Amino acid sequence: MNMDPALMREYVEYASFIVATTIIGITAAQNLLYFLQLIIAFIALQGRLLVKTPKQAWTMLRDSTMPISMLVPAYNEEATVVENIRSMLTLHYPNFEVVVINDGSKDGTLQAAIDAFELKPVNRPFETVVPHQPIRGLYGSENYPNLIVADKENGGKADALNAGINLCRFPLFCAVDADSLLESDALLRAVQPFAEDPDRVIAVGGTVRIANGCTVRAGRVENIDVPSNVLALFQIVEYLRAFLMARLAWSQFNALMLVSGAFGIFKRSTAVTVGGYDSATVGEDLELIVKMHRHMREAKQDYDIKFVPDPVCWTEAPESLRVLARQRMRWQRGALETFFKHIRMLGNPRYGAPGIIGYPHILLVDVLGPPTELLGYILMPVFWYLGIIQWEILAAFLALTFIFGIFVSVGSLVLEEMELKRFPKASHLLLLLGAAILENFGYRQLNSLWRIA
Repeated sequence: MNMDPALMREYVEYASFIVATTIIGITAAQNLLYFLQLIIAFIALQGRLLVKTPKQAWTMLRDSTMPISMLVPAYNEEATVVENIRSMLTLHYPNFEVVVINDGSKDGTLQAAIDAFELKPVNRPFETVVPHQPIRGLYGSENYPNLIVADKENGGKADALNAGINLCRFPLFCAVDADSLLESDALLRAVQPFAEDPDRVIAVGGTVRIANGCTVRAGRVENIDVPSNVLALFQIVEYLRAFLMARLAWSQFNALMLVSGAFGIFKRSTAVTVGGYDSATVGEDLELIVKMHRHMREAKQDYDIKFVPDPVCWTEAPESLRVLARQRMRWQRGALETFFKHIRMLGNPRYGAPGIIGYPHILLVDVLGPPTELLGYILMPVFWYLGIIQWEILAAFLALTFIFGIFVSVGSLVLEEMELKRFPKASHLLLLLGAAILENFGYRQLNSLWRIA
């Protein structure tokens, strides 16, 4: 039976209105979430205990720190591994060891470390409490007693970190990317929550900043500058939003769902209890924190996962579209894998703030966000052109997407300048202000496209 054309149009208009309303609703919910994060982060920064200098950090925290094992997975890092190990060995911290895990590199990563630090085969008994690929050899040096280098078969970053967990001898371990540069007082600043509440705190995330454009010598950032590459500039604004705003805000409610794989400190016993890192996902850092939340809630144990806002770790950001696209696709795949693996936490009161706040945030931002945003750009103008929705509805979507997006980005930059003041020149702030505005016109949409891919 043929449907009356007028009735068909009415159905189409009604369905289109529902789609448009859904798109605006999801976009509004995301922006409300960002606004709340900005306010909460501002309040949290106002009330924090500020440690301004390495000397002050040492004086305040040296007597209450816990020993830490630095776990450094390395794959084909021949060009930088020696400099990075040297920088970690000179960190200002009372008691720590550096455990470098050569994950079956195909270049001269292992030999470079052996030659630079005069390493020789050593015996170091360890118990395999979390799974990983076989270790082929362990190397140490009399000149560097707190350095151990493990050579293992290739298994990926998560697998290498699991090997490090088995090898480390201290109650805390710090996972650091081999290409990350830590400030000299990085461990002292990041370990502060453990020193204040050693029984409850099980993980701490530190701020990661973009090193592009900065002057680096001997594994240290000596002069902070901004990059000339526009992609790196956009990523500086992104990182400010992600770390200074989002993670600091959710940390106040113990709903922090991600500690960056580039720099984070964990209680070893808890990591072992949940089975270590999952080698089957590319988002091993997110998955570890989510299952820590899940385990502690199911076991009904009191705990806390914190975030330290001070900039403590520097990393090199991609400067080409091809490399950046691969990175964002990998991050998105990891987020989706983890989300669906632990989906029972979504909105479940049993899991407290992580279930009520953290998981809905992942749903809005990582699952629904990218397709909703791109569908909005395509469908909303079409609906308006066909007369299905009014101009006011299209204007509301554009305002939520662009104007509020600029507000949140600029707000994060203002927050950084008010509280942390890490960019020394006014010209830096002007460039970043321009990036905070321009990233909403093309770069953000490109990110959504990559994440959908």
